[in-house]
Formats: sequence, structure tokens, C-alpha cells
Amino acid sequence: MTHEGSGKPWASIQALAAIPAGEPRAFGYRISRQVTPLQQKETGKFSRGDLWRVTLSIDAEQDMTWVVVSDPIPAGSRILGEGDGRDSRIATMDEDLRSRRLWPSFVERSFANFRAYYEVVPKGRFSIDYTLRINNAGEFALPPTRVEAMYAPDVFGEVPNGKVVVGN
Repeated sequence: MTHEGSGKPWASIQALAAIPAGEPRAFGYRISRQVTPLQQKETGKFSRGDLWRVTLSIDAEQDMTWVVVSDPIPAGSRILGEGDGRDSRIATMDEDLRSRRLWPSFVERSFANFRAYYEVVPKGRFSIDYTLRINNAGEFALPPTRVEAMYAPDVFGEVPNGKVVVGN
């Protein structure tokens, strides 16, 4: 980089690489992910048609505005709770809504991940959970689960996800 003129320039450079995640990283947020089977064909194995409850717990080291929590899901899975299609209201009834200390401003349930957007996240611990139906068999390598301050991308936390093997 070069600078011409009398001002005092500054630059911020960040390099990101698509490498396998190793250890959890915490730079302002710590996140943990717990998967609880709600309905299984075979105990101890993941199968097509199983229901999971995914709980994400986040520890914030400071107050921050506009924070997003993003959790990937296996390809072909369906996040329940929108009330359309073959959604199950019964399966999502016991999501622990009362224990939430914080409510998201917006929730996005896409084909690739679950995202919750928070307008304000105060310092402390909060959690969110969602229900997922597994629709495809296979071996899935998921990217890390991540929490990030949208307007301060250097403030984040992530935890790697292992391979998920789903049988028929």
C-alpha cells in the first residue's frame, strides 16, 4: 500500500483461510453447542427422520449491539418452527423458551444453517435452542458454529463441529 498526501493513514488487514477448525476460539464470545435426540430410530445412532434439539449457549464478555449466532445444519435437514409444510408444532413445543434471558430480533431458518440476530446483547450468558429434522443419510462435515458482532467482526467466538454420520 502507498499513501500520498498529508493525512495520517491507517489500515486494518485480516486474513481468513478455509482450514479445518481445531480448537474453539473465543475473542469476546464463548459458545457451546449441545445436540439432544428427541426422536431416534436407533438409540445412539443418527438416522434419517430423527429429531434433534440443538441448544446454543453463549457467554458475552461485553455489551454489544447487533450480534448474530450462526449454526450449520446437515444438508437436506429441516429446521422446524415456521409452521409450514410438514412442520411439527408438537416437536417444538418444549423448546425451553422460558430460560432465555434474551430474545432475538430476527430468526433465519435456511437450508444451510440456523441464524439468530440480536439487536443488543448484554454482558453475561444466554442461550437459544431449535428443533431439527434430519432428512438425508450421509456423512456431513459441518463448518464451525459461530457468534459474531456484525459491526465488529474481530469480536467473535466459534466452536468446531465434528463430522455427522446419518444412516438410513
